[in-house]
Amino acid sequence: MISIYRKIDSECRIFKEQWTYDYFFMQYKERAVCLVYQNIVSVFKEYNLCQHYQTQNTDKYDCLVGDVRKDKILKLKNTLTTQQNTFVKYKQLNISSLRASFQVAKLIVCTGRPFMEGEFVKECLLSVAKEMCPEKADLFSTLSLSGTTITRRIEEMGDNLHQHLQNSARKLSYFSLALNESNDVHDSAQLLIFIHELNDNCEVTEELDALQSIKGTTTEEDNYEKFSQSGKDLELDWAKLASVTTDGVPSMVGSKKGVIAHINQEMDKHNHSHPKAIHCLIHQQALLCSKSLKWDSVMKIVVSCVNFIRANALNHRQFQLFLSELNVAYEDVLYHTEVLWLSQGRVLRHFYDLLPQITAFMFSKNKEVPELNDAEWKWYLAFLIDVTELLNSFNVQLQGKRKLICDIQPHVKAFEVKLGLLIKQVEENFCHLLLTQNLLAEKPLIAFPKETCVDSLEKLQKEFQFRFKELHLHEQDIQLFRNSFSIDIENVYTIYQMELAKLQNCDSPKDAFKSSSLLNFYASLPPRHPNLRNHALKMATIFGSTYVCEQTFSRMKLSEISNQI
Repeated sequence: MISIYRKIDSECRIFKEQWTYDYFFMQYKERAVCLVYQNIVSVFKEYNLCQHYQTQNTDKYDCLVGDVRKDKILKLKNTLTTQQNTFVKYKQLNISSLRASFQVAKLIVCTGRPFMEGEFVKECLLSVAKEMCPEKADLFSTLSLSGTTITRRIEEMGDNLHQHLQNSARKLSYFSLALNESNDVHDSAQLLIFIHELNDNCEVTEELDALQSIKGTTTEEDNYEKFSQSGKDLELDWAKLASVTTDGVPSMVGSKKGVIAHINQEMDKHNHSHPKAIHCLIHQQALLCSKSLKWDSVMKIVVSCVNFIRANALNHRQFQLFLSELNVAYEDVLYHTEVLWLSQGRVLRHFYDLLPQITAFMFSKNKEVPELNDAEWKWYLAFLIDVTELLNSFNVQLQGKRKLICDIQPHVKAFEVKLGLLIKQVEENFCHLLLTQNLLAEKPLIAFPKETCVDSLEKLQKEFQFRFKELHLHEQDIQLFRNSFSIDIENVYTIYQMELAKLQNCDSPKDAFKSSSLLNFYASLPPRHPNLRNHALKMATIFGSTYVCEQTFSRMKLSEISNQI
């Protein structure tokens, strides 16, 4: 025997207005609600409403008839509507309070503030509300911003972001990773992993994949284990890994045991092609500078004088007072940090501009520094400043988030040309070495040490070519990605030649290339160019540097230091 169950929805019952007058019920959100006791009857059936009325309200409301009964019903309706609106209002306020709590938590974590500052933010909001809108002060008091709440909000946002990355990882075409391992202020090793991924529509996602704490040793195996774990958490398809960018330390790029070597071994097991291994271009440039332009004969004197002035509190105060009396452009000299190459250019420039004042101050303190009055040493100082400022400008051009590899390569090639020009100009004139040129105008007693400076620039040039050889190796791939219309078809791999022949001899793609961004252009390529589009997706994911990692570590350390304070 088959039992048939009736569904209430299928009966198509409709609430009748007469029931409101007869039984004190009204319709509210597909339910019948008693106007007196706010009880709910889920089925629009007269028998149910009548039974409820007879058991609850007969004695009290049967005597009301005509307009008196209608007035009573109207009052009860207004009361019920007001209550319902109040509930909705409070629900909306709770949602607004919750959203505001998340917004404050996001601001706190994005600015690296301590989580306990949420309470201070709430005090500020209440103070402002009491002054500007006192009637709203109670509303702000419902906002929950305790340290525990902020921590929970941030964890929830982190979980949501991780879930978003997992979902996008299932749809990606290719992805690349940037890895960097460093110690925090507590000397705990942290492995930072950023992911840059593209889907078939050339939509870019660049986010923090993982921040893995490494306990104990930080060997190649330890780093790879953490790296592998983060990939499993996101359920990444390693066949779609296009490149891995690191800072070039042995634990990352070691040929046998480095993280890159482990990745390649894993790829071989599954017959996947090896990802491109990129050594961070900014790190390469820092190594280039520190090894090729050390110039101890200049830096030792500068550092010695700066330390004499700044390491002693009395000397420092007296020097600052001395500068203020002379009304010079700078109020102090800067410390030099060996780790931060960019600091050398600023330190040297300050030192050079304050050289007469520093010389006079050192003499007043009976601290003899004969090099400060040596004409040849001044030549070296001016020349070193000119070169380091060029290198600093080059370094800044390499920095930035979401820079495509084809955006970075032109800066590298341009600087390589500049080095060649400088070598020729040092032998003839100093048109691009401004301080050296100014010093020449002063007609010093000693001629410019041409041979030494040319030799230094030539060493810098050779080191530069060695450090950035990776870009030369991938130059054809980069050029094909940057501008498929200008590359010679005979110089590319055969799989792209037929597609390039069609592309370069069609006007509409050329117009699209000129009027849109690079990624939008490749997203709009028709299906008849699958290999070119696939190549573009791979190249667009590449991290040219570990800039995002370095920036994140810097913010972490600043945040940890401020929390300790």
